[in-house]
Amino acid sequence: MNDAFAKVALTPKTDETIRTAAPSVPELTVVVPTFNERANIQILVDRVAQALAGRNWEMIFVDDNSPDRTAATVRAIGETDARIRCIRRIGRRGLSGACLEGMLASQARYLAVIDADLQHDEGLLAPMLDRLREGNVDIVVASRFLDGASVAGLSTRRTQISRWTIKLVQRLLGISLTDPMSGYFMIRRDAFEPLAPRISSQGFKILLDLLATGRGGLRIVELPFTFGERRHGVSKLDSKIALDFAGLLIAKLTRDTVSPRFILFCLVGLTGIVIHLGSLFGLLSVAALRFSVAQALATVIATSWNFMLNNFFTYRDQRLFGWAFATGLVRYQLVCAIGAISNVGVAAWLYDYDRVWWIAGLAGALVGTVWNFTVSSIFVWRQRSA
Repeated sequence: MNDAFAKVALTPKTDETIRTAAPSVPELTVVVPTFNERANIQILVDRVAQALAGRNWEMIFVDDNSPDRTAATVRAIGETDARIRCIRRIGRRGLSGACLEGMLASQARYLAVIDADLQHDEGLLAPMLDRLREGNVDIVVASRFLDGASVAGLSTRRTQISRWTIKLVQRLLGISLTDPMSGYFMIRRDAFEPLAPRISSQGFKILLDLLATGRGGLRIVELPFTFGERRHGVSKLDSKIALDFAGLLIAKLTRDTVSPRFILFCLVGLTGIVIHLGSLFGLLSVAALRFSVAQALATVIATSWNFMLNNFFTYRDQRLFGWAFATGLVRYQLVCAIGAISNVGVAAWLYDYDRVWWIAGLAGALVGTVWNFTVSSIFVWRQRSA
């Protein structure tokens, strides 16, 4: 080997050499969760670039495998602008989970979350960053309801729903912000990292989860902004969002003793009881079947109902389709059959011990529910619940 080459090859790189060669880490990462927002991407990038001119920043788009090729649009922009990155998620959905992945993928000191629908005022990013730089604030929230703000882009119905949910959150969780349901905020990394493991990957309001998990320990400032109108795409607000909100509220009220997913699982189970009793009544009175046969069929009907609702609501970020749906239904029926045996066994044992029927029945139902939730989350939807 050439002596000169060997000398160069064997010379260790100093920390200073590595630091000089490495690209600078952005001071701010703007995380943008997306689903079918292709038409808005270039406009948003241009607006953010203008708002943060002269700053060291990057944008991470976290796309839930949009059919409209949102991810491809982001990557095309990123080919000529290294500040633009894309995380394409396959097999999982959810705004909070997308925000978490984007924030955890960043090395920046400050992390912002903004929607891709162009309803948030990108011009507020610089003032938010300046406020965090002062060092006495952990999180800056863009408020739609602070004095000087406007909800011009919200319909009357959406405004009423937002105000009602905010009052509910303020009363139940003791959060005094004017807009704890905002989807637009900026946080210090060192404030976010300790909270991240306790944030649910389900749901649509990661800010609310952060505030409730922080339990008053975050230093918060609100800045007013005008909530604009959506230019392209469709709003993602639907009935599933309401269930997520209810699950998150209950989880935070119990100090995360139970997960939002488990709460949704239990709520689905309650509807299954109604379906079971209705099916049993119809099979006995209309079909005139023997009770044992009617009970077995009603159980299968109710269990199938629970599976479909859990697949649609509780595990929608891991939703099963096609052949996976059919095999998942069979696995779910088997899991619940074993859960029913556990339910009866525990209830019978407790009843023989204490003879208090309602305690025995409740304990059996709880054991069966926990079994069904835990085992189905592993063997039906193939992933432990968050």
